[in-house]
Amino acid sequence: MGVIEVVRGQNFEVGPRYVDLAYIGEGAYGLVISARDTTTNEKVAIKKISPFEHQTYCQRTLREIKILTRFRHENIIDIRDIIRAPTIEQMKDVYIVQCLMETDLYKLLKTQRLSNDHVCYFLYQILRGLKYIHSANVLHRDLKPSNLLLNTTCDLKICDFGLARVADPDHDHTGFLTEYVATRWYRAPEIMLNSKGYTQSIDMWSVGCILAEMLSNRPIFPGKHYLDQLNLILGILGSPGHEDLSCIINDKARLYLQSLPVKPRIPFQRLYPDADPKALDLLDKMLTFNPARRITVADALAHPYLEQYYDPADEPVAEEPFKVEMELDDLPKEKLKQLVFNETNSFKARTDGAR
Repeated sequence: MGVIEVVRGQNFEVGPRYVDLAYIGEGAYGLVISARDTTTNEKVAIKKISPFEHQTYCQRTLREIKILTRFRHENIIDIRDIIRAPTIEQMKDVYIVQCLMETDLYKLLKTQRLSNDHVCYFLYQILRGLKYIHSANVLHRDLKPSNLLLNTTCDLKICDFGLARVADPDHDHTGFLTEYVATRWYRAPEIMLNSKGYTQSIDMWSVGCILAEMLSNRPIFPGKHYLDQLNLILGILGSPGHEDLSCIINDKARLYLQSLPVKPRIPFQRLYPDADPKALDLLDKMLTFNPARRITVADALAHPYLEQYYDPADEPVAEEPFKVEMELDDLPKEKLKQLVFNETNSFKARTDGAR
């Protein structure tokens, strides 16, 4: 570290390699700027993260670094470089360098109606990235339009793995994947009803919500609070049948659902009359109340709607899936800081070794 530049009143110690710093926006816990990498002459995005005062921010930073430094996929944001102070005592901030993407799906949907071709291409890329994520035993858990980055050539990259979790199929996770703070509108019903033990199908529900939003520029289930969210879902999908109710482990939640007046299903064709019928068929399979019957990412990629892009030979999976991670929830922030320091060390060793 060395050269200090000031952006919006914040010090950025990213020189001499990174120059021409310009403000882009505020991330969840820090400033994001664009810069030019003098080594490659490419434009990059740099996130300044100052997480070490808060246990939650430390956890998220550690998860993001742990996962993204090991992922390599065209539809997932990369980490190109990590900058931090040379000693753990001096380390107050971490700078994460990633490729620069011009916008995200949230911003795009605010300003533009998407053609069916765009919807199809964006959906394909989301699922192609998610296939890789799931093959690595990772649940993203926070898929939403603002976490889907786009550039001017319509390339899409999934970002923000701060809430991601390793869900190893060889391990019993019941009672383990509990804390859940993802954006409510994209949350699968079983998360609200069961709180424990969920699977890759939660991400497929989120993708269904995103597909619906691409078709209409409006979120499909914009719940104001927990119960409102559930009521909006049932208001469109209709009341769950007997078999669907039986998959709800939580007795109180099941009794609550049984006590509600019966609601009819509203066909997606009525909600999205101009949409491609194949898109609506896939939407129906994604927004399925019962997670066990919800379509998987592999089956979604093979769906007729995505026929023009589907190419199993070019839909890579992770070479080294994650095993059960050490649980981070109970670790103090000092320990998490040490783990962040260690992760950045091993990333540096890997990238320097690869050069």
